[in-house]
Amino acid sequence: MPAQVDLTASGSRDWIHWGLRGGDSTVRKRDGSGELVDAGGRGVRGGWDANQETVSWRDGAPVRSADGTATGVYTCGAGSGFTLAVAGAGEARTVRLYAGVWMARGRLEVRLGELSRTLRLEDPHTLRSAEFTVRFQAPKGTRVVLNWVVEEVFTGECGSVSLQALTLR
Repeated sequence: MPAQVDLTASGSRDWIHWGLRGGDSTVRKRDGSGELVDAGGRGVRGGWDANQETVSWRDGAPVRSADGTATGVYTCGAGSGFTLAVAGAGEARTVRLYAGVWMARGRLEVRLGELSRTLRLEDPHTLRSAEFTVRFQAPKGTRVVLNWVVEEVFTGECGSVSLQALTLR
């Protein structure tokens, strides 16, 4: 993941940032397409402000701009995670998920109908972040679903997966 991510540039159609003001806080692209959906997930969300990388934007709502925030959300324990969705439009799309793990193995499953692909990110000792890039072309009226889940925990404390942002172009 780059040290600094500009959501305005990366998410020309839409974007979401999590955790600016706690675990239930989201900022979205003002006048975005609305094609990105936070569909919940399993586990309790907590906010945090210690990401190694930062994000910025100039076109947000309800917070118009941010310059280098290290905030995000996390959820602890095996099986806990986040479910996100992207609307299909019949044209080529690129989605970028900015996510991480802390003392855990995270599993990202990307599904479109019966098709799926699984990616993993692991760090048994500390924190690791990644930029997952998904390119797809899904028929209008369908959804690409992204499940980012704690697959295995390497600590007795709070092995977790985290989210910073999701962008669409």
